[in-house]
Amino acid sequence: MTPLDTLDATFAALADPTRRAILARLAQGEASVNELVEPFAMSQPAISKHLRVLERAGLISRHRDGKRRPCRLRAAPMAEANGWLEAYRLHWEQQFQRLDVLLDELQDKPQRTRQQ
Repeated sequence: MTPLDTLDATFAALADPTRRAILARLAQGEASVNELVEPFAMSQPAISKHLRVLERAGLISRHRDGKRRPCRLRAAPMAEANGWLEAYRLHWEQQFQRLDVLLDELQDKPQRTRQQ
């Protein structure tokens, strides 16, 4: 997978509220599929489909622990997505700072003409 493919997969996986809720639960610690099914009005196969999407995106990993196969959060893809978003945040922050300067200049201009 290229970095752009990884980014696409991450955002596609995060687009679904159920998958975001699963990630929020896994942020508290690893959990089995049965534990992840509990808070949802969904079947175990439906949750498993969501888990496969998250696993393909690299957002979770699964390992064997005896008979259990718990899921664990992998934050690296989200960190990469955050890095991509951060560049845009910086861009817009600079644009807003320029706008603030312009607005300050426009607000000061009428005061200066009244004082003269």
